[in-house]
Amino acid sequence: MTPLADLIRPFTPADGGPPRSLIAFMRWALRGSMGVIALAGLVSALVGTMEVVSAAVLGWLIDGALASGPDAVFSEQLGLIVFAALFFVLLRPIAFGASAAANAIVIQPNVFPLVLSRINRYTLGQSVTYFDNDFAGRIAQKQMQTARAATEVVSEIVNTILFALASIIGAGVLLLGIDWRVALSLIVWLGAYFALIGWFMPRIRLRSKDRAAARAMVSGQIVDTITNIKTVKLFGHSEHEDGAALETMERYRTDAISFGRLSSAFRLCLMTVAGFLPVLLIGGTLWLWSLGGASAGDIAATGAIAIRIAQMTGWVSFTLMGIYANVGEVEDGIRTLTPPHALTDKPDAKPLPQVRGLVEFDDVTFTYGRGPGAGGGLRNISLTLHEGEKVGLVGASGAGKSTLVSLLLRLYDTEHGAIRIDGHDVRDITQESLRKQISMVTQETAMFNRSARDNLLYGRPGAGEESMVEAADQAEAHAFIGDLRDFKGRSGYEAHLGERGVRLSGGQRQRIALARAILKDAPILVLDEATSALDSEVEAQIQTALERVMEHKTVLAIAHRLSTIAHMDRIVVMEEGRIVEQGTHTELLRLGGVYAGFWEKQSGGFLGLDAAE
Repeated sequence: MTPLADLIRPFTPADGGPPRSLIAFMRWALRGSMGVIALAGLVSALVGTMEVVSAAVLGWLIDGALASGPDAVFSEQLGLIVFAALFFVLLRPIAFGASAAANAIVIQPNVFPLVLSRINRYTLGQSVTYFDNDFAGRIAQKQMQTARAATEVVSEIVNTILFALASIIGAGVLLLGIDWRVALSLIVWLGAYFALIGWFMPRIRLRSKDRAAARAMVSGQIVDTITNIKTVKLFGHSEHEDGAALETMERYRTDAISFGRLSSAFRLCLMTVAGFLPVLLIGGTLWLWSLGGASAGDIAATGAIAIRIAQMTGWVSFTLMGIYANVGEVEDGIRTLTPPHALTDKPDAKPLPQVRGLVEFDDVTFTYGRGPGAGGGLRNISLTLHEGEKVGLVGASGAGKSTLVSLLLRLYDTEHGAIRIDGHDVRDITQESLRKQISMVTQETAMFNRSARDNLLYGRPGAGEESMVEAADQAEAHAFIGDLRDFKGRSGYEAHLGERGVRLSGGQRQRIALARAILKDAPILVLDEATSALDSEVEAQIQTALERVMEHKTVLAIAHRLSTIAHMDRIVVMEEGRIVEQGTHTELLRLGGVYAGFWEKQSGGFLGLDAAE
């Protein structure tokens, strides 16, 4: 038998991407759990009817007591008294306990991870451009906000709305049994109540959406500042960042006050309407009793129902306000989190089989959508990297080197031409399988705020301890990893590296990145300024390891320090998105062109520095 907590499977993948309309999005987010949610709603409705039964039992007891009198009440009404005792001591607590368990064990702990895992999984499939155009903190905030709000909507509909509807319907049936005019009073009151709800709730929904958007901007601004805290301090801009944060906080404060004013007015109107219900129901039943049309028990039952519904009105109304506020937050999240993926695998895309390493750029043009006449990007690039060939890529900033690498990794799609690996067009294979066969070490290598072991094993999660340590040793990282200690006292490979590896120097981060690439052991290796953060002594130490990891691999290495690529099989020189020269280091010097000019201007081996420096 499936345990209660496992009735909803919280990490089941969704079918396709999320729709952009509210109802369709909720169906997508909750698919696979609706049957269990409906069952929980049925239990909640059953508990709602218990409230009406409680009032009815109270009325029966009073009428029975009055009919039997003080002397005979326990002998003549024993069965009713025992039933009432069992109802209040056993049946009612069991029903309420079952409803509480359905909400606290089945729905809330499982719906939140179900929705969040689906949103997060979809977000991970977005293109790099999607993340470049937003705050990381804002995107994370939107994911958490949307999943939490969707969970609250489901929980409150089940726990409160269905409970209340069942209570009101049951109350109507009970009052109808007393007199149709009392039941009509309840219906008239409900008309006024729903009119009040109908006016306030759409406005609450809109203001909640504005408040959620403003709150997410506050999170995004603060996370952006904290992420770049070293830059803030180096430029002495703490006051500037504080001002930017206060500006977003003021926008949030304004929207929150607007929401608060509306909710305060709603509460005043709500309490006024709720006050009319006991007057209508109890007064009406008293009038009927004065005419002989109702019993004392009817007055007690009607009074219990009137007071209970009046009390429940505030609870339900604020729950409705919360639901509408959460709906507004879900809609706000939908705007951010559901854009279609800009870069997708073809429906018939196949995994890339193990490759030898032949890479072909065939008449490739890419201008970031700016058109043929715009600056930046690549134009008509044709380049072949043969299996096992080591190719250096040289050019001033903006020449197109990084764009070439991004297209190879299919972070963008070519606008014209094709890129093939072992004859496979990268657009015809899955992105994951493509990137698994390419190792990359970049100039700005950010680490996860996880242990050194986790960061190293990111290259090959299934690698053993011995392989991991060997890779770290080859990259000259094993020694300093052994000396690491974090603020919780974890040391060595268990020490956490801080957000983006902030506890490491630039050289240490690059050595861990290099070890990760060694561990991955992919047939194609891309080095984007892989040794730029290393001093000459450390670079010399790992040069042998670097040459070892390049053996039998196709290598594309970007470098400004020309000495690091002078030994490559071939050097390709780029200018303004085009290949202008290629050949060996010796051939290009003999040519006396762009590369030779770069070489002559170098001081300390860096491209673009004046020799006089």
